[in-house]
Amino acid sequence: MDPFDLLPNIRQLAFLPHIRDLSIAYAMAFLIGWNREQEDRSAGVRTFPLVAIAACGFIQATEGITRGEPEAMARIVEGVITGMGFIGGGAILKDHGEVHGTATAASLWATGAMGVSVGLAAYDVAAVICLFAVLTLYVMKRFKPKPPG
Repeated sequence: MDPFDLLPNIRQLAFLPHIRDLSIAYAMAFLIGWNREQEDRSAGVRTFPLVAIAACGFIQATEGITRGEPEAMARIVEGVITGMGFIGGGAILKDHGEVHGTATAASLWATGAMGVSVGLAAYDVAAVICLFAVLTLYVMKRFKPKPPG
């Protein structure tokens, strides 16, 4: 047996579609991460893009083994959703009877959904999630009451 038979044929690898999708997920998440960074939150321009590309990457990495089996892909998506809840939960802090980080946690969850959507080639869904998240973070901030003091 030739050891090179164990390696994938370079012509069969699909780098460009993966690079495209991971770049889309990264760019969308960067917009959300930039807001969280400007608000001096615990997660920002590093965390959000990493979450998006990880969610997208889980979908893309399992395409080959889940092809033709929607139930299998559903289990992968379910695992990503569960992981996003865990990460988001870590962003929520309780301090002196006040809860902080819920917008960051929800933004992380939305970012995971964007990554999954891009990974599933549902670019329209990812774009709408990104649009609503960005509008919520940038525009709705004006409606939040200022803390006293």
